Amino acid sequence: MAKGTVYLIPIPIADGALDTLSKEISTHTAEIKHYFVENVRTARRFLRSVHATLVIDDLHFSEIDKHAGPDMALLRKWLKDGLKVGIMSEAGCPGIADPGADLVAVAQQVHAEVVPLTGPNSIILALMASGLNGQRFCFTGYLPVKEPMRSKSIKELEATSVREKQTQIFIETPYRNDHLLADLLKNCASRTRITIALNIGAPNAFIKTKTAGEWTNELPTLGKFPTVFLMLGS
Repeated sequence: MAKGTVYLIPIPIADGALDTLSKEISTHTAEIKHYFVENVRTARRFLRSVHATLVIDDLHFSEIDKHAGPDMALLRKWLKDGLKVGIMSEAGCPGIADPGADLVAVAQQVHAEVVPLTGPNSIILALMASGLNGQRFCFTGYLPVKEPMRSKSIKELEATSVREKQTQIFIETPYRNDHLLADLLKNCASRTRITIALNIGAPNAFIKTKTAGEWTNELPTLGKFPTVFLMLGS
């Protein structure tokens, strides 16, 4: 059994929204010296915002390579050495729709203790505020970008939603938000309910549920903000 401990550290979804974090994050990050992060610069900035007197140069960061993935050998070494290891996403909870899941899988394999800390998760927050089915739901991640696979995927998700009475949840790269909304309205039945949950936790947060037909008559401009989309057919 590995002697180290992995801490999963949520990051605010909206910039600067530190009030959405639990006190335990501040408590644990005051002690953790070794981190796996998606971006070293933003991780440093976050830690400075939480601990004004923290000596950042005393910390060790391993940035998760977008193509090669995380350095698993380094994680195994740190855990074997009995270290406290933090994992941070760019936003939200690590291990949910990000490469942190691969690190957690290794930690579980070597029987290290894994400690998830409390913080904001855009998927759950969007579902809570949607009014859609919170008993049966499925997170799909990113939909295909290119046609005809994109339209095919939307129609299949809608059919599953109707058949299973299951809320479908998905996300998109922010600069394609408006394109995805247009594709949803083009492919979904007018009675299908669609929730747009934009920039959750920020002063300009927008969470609204309407039918596809209602959205078509009042089309919003979403812009390049982190957005979660939810769908429930009937």
